[in-house]
Amino acid sequence: MRSRLRTRRLALAAALVAAAAVMLLAGRVRARPASGPVAQGMYVWQRQWDEPVAKALARAAGSAQGFTALAAEVWWRGGRARVTRVRLDYAALKTTRRPVGLALRLGSYAGPFDARAEATVLIAGLARDLIREARAGGIEPAEVQVDFDCAASKLQGYREWVSAVRTAAASVPLTITALPSWLHERAFPDLVRATDGYVLQVHSLEPPASPEATMTLCDPEAARRWVEEAGKIGVPFRVALPTYSYLAAFGDKGQLVGLSAEGPSRVWDMGTTPRLISSDAAAMAGLVQAWQTARPAAMQGILWYRLPVAGDRLNWTWPTLAAVMTGTPPREEVRVEVAYPEPELAEIVLVNAGLTDMLPSTCVQVGWESGELIGADGLRGYRVRQTSPTRLRLDFPEAPAVLAAGERWQIGWLRFRQRAEVQAHVTISQR
Repeated sequence: MRSRLRTRRLALAAALVAAAAVMLLAGRVRARPASGPVAQGMYVWQRQWDEPVAKALARAAGSAQGFTALAAEVWWRGGRARVTRVRLDYAALKTTRRPVGLALRLGSYAGPFDARAEATVLIAGLARDLIREARAGGIEPAEVQVDFDCAASKLQGYREWVSAVRTAAASVPLTITALPSWLHERAFPDLVRATDGYVLQVHSLEPPASPEATMTLCDPEAARRWVEEAGKIGVPFRVALPTYSYLAAFGDKGQLVGLSAEGPSRVWDMGTTPRLISSDAAAMAGLVQAWQTARPAAMQGILWYRLPVAGDRLNWTWPTLAAVMTGTPPREEVRVEVAYPEPELAEIVLVNAGLTDMLPSTCVQVGWESGELIGADGLRGYRVRQTSPTRLRLDFPEAPAVLAAGERWQIGWLRFRQRAEVQAHVTISQR
């Protein structure tokens, strides 16, 4: 009897060991890196929708697997909530035949986060209204995405908001944005497990201390590291990568006086030194290529911030983003041309013939073998400085500007007493 009992116990123990081994093996299989093409979508972050936005959506629809549109913003002032709704062009979104997510942007908030708090009720009701409005416009939302830069110490409370929006969204998937600094917080795994997934934002800009400070919007090595760490949590996530630029302005003592990244260009006071900090297209293409080769199984795709729209001077143009999405660094080619609208008039034209936006060089060298120069001037802020009877230079303006892919700038002209053959040379350097 004892022998049979002992045999049964040994058999049960062996079975449990075998089951544990199977579960461990299954876990390892699930954790194997994924490879192949990465699903890529885009944020549409315009507050005002017009024809350029509709055209940009139509152009990107063939490459993007989906769009996430800013639908509403909430911020608090003096303890009172303010809400701004964005009038989305549902017809334009529907024409893309792509999944459409609704982004709900939340401003700084310190609490309380409990389920019956006024802010919680407001946010849940707003999410419900956004879904209802989208359906009325003929769009079934692919997700409601809450974008809230919560303080790391408040993640546990933030979960109350997530639960409330989760209930309000009902059958619509709920996702949130997440900062890399949250990955090591104890409350983070529980927070994201209460969602249908999250978007890891690996781009940001630390306020630069001086014009000479190194500035970057996305460190590719840090981004790879954060993505690997996120993959260990096991909750599905996407990665947000930048396409935009910041214009930073510094005072006469080198202090930061302002930043601009969206909306119309700002006019800075005299004496300020502007500096442009742009997303590195080659580095972002390298990330796409690396993740096509291998990425955590939980990584579901990339979301680009933001959709290129004509007139957005602080963002990539479409040719740049289209190239980067393939994982191939966009080709760089900037040249200078000389045009002769009149026999004695030479126009100097800078041409971006590549697929990436560029920061023009500090100067363009211009020369001619013979001919008497009787006048010259620079355009677009370029300044003329004659260095010899048959040489001059066009100095780049102090205010930074981007020569977009496919764009042509007339930057100066020279008038001679008689026709002269003019040669020009430009050296491009990313600053």
